[in-house]
Parts: sequence; C-alpha cells; structure tokens
Amino acid sequence: MYWNESIECMDREQLREIQSRRLKKIVNYVYHNTPFYRKKFQEMDLSPDDINGIEDLSKLPFTEKTDLRDTYPFGLAAVPMSQIVRIHASSGTTGKPVVVLYTRKDLAMWTEAISRAFTAYGATKDDIFQISYGYGLFTGGLGAHDGASNIGASVIPMSSGNTQ
Repeated sequence: MYWNESIECMDREQLREIQSRRLKKIVNYVYHNTPFYRKKFQEMDLSPDDINGIEDLSKLPFTEKTDLRDTYPFGLAAVPMSQIVRIHASSGTTGKPVVVLYTRKDLAMWTEAISRAFTAYGATKDDIFQISYGYGLFTGGLGAHDGASNIGASVIPMSSGNTQ
C-alpha cells in the first residue's frame, strides 16, 4: 500500500536526481542562513559549490548532539523566529535540553513522512491509533498524531496518562 505512489515508486535514477537537487539546495541554504554551518564549512575548507550531488554526502560535516547543546536554544535556526510555528525540546536530563524548531513546511514534510510510514505498515482510515508518546515537549507524540490524522485514521491522544 502506498500513501504517495509517485514518490514511493519512482525509479532509482529519478530518485537520485531529486535527492541530489535537494541536497545542493539545502547545503547552499544553511551555508548562507546559519552562521554555525557556515563556520563549520569554512573550517573544513568546504564551499556549497563543492557539493554536486548525493555522491558528495561524505564531504559534509556531521552535526553531533553536542552541537545542538552548544547552540542552545536557537543557534541552529535557519529562518527568522517569525517563521517558527512549533518548538520542541528534550528534557535535558543528560545536559542542556536540545531544542528543535519547526516551520509550517517542516511540519507538513514530517506529517507526510509519518503518513507514508503508517501506510506502508498497512494502516488505513479504518484504524484507530492510541498515541502513547508524550504530548509535552517531546516531539514524537504530535508527529504520530498528525501522521495518523492525515491518513484519516481515528486518534486517541492518550499520552502516558491513565493508561489502564
């Protein structure tokens, strides 16, 4: 079963083309809009022009959890805060919390990805999802909720409370 057959069933060459085009676009975007990544690229003597496709993925720097903590709270934002529509964060039990910022487009892409995953598993509009993830700052609960709602399934937003 497919949620988005045109994407999920495209041939490998077409998929590589889309992945390469999107990678080049995002690398160029973060380089010019996120000082953190621009500095990382410059330290590696790397330019967006050095990335021509997914075959160059290994040239890119890793983003590690310490980077997320070191730039707390909004140092990795690539858009103005006026475009942020949702903010999630980890609890910070092992250090500083990790903050994740979402634009409307980010949330739409996330909902699409979860919808595809649920549909691939066999879920349909006839199913009922009990979302047991927390609905607090943890990002999983709302993502699962939105994906299930998007495929037309019923959602019980239970979280971990009153599970009996």
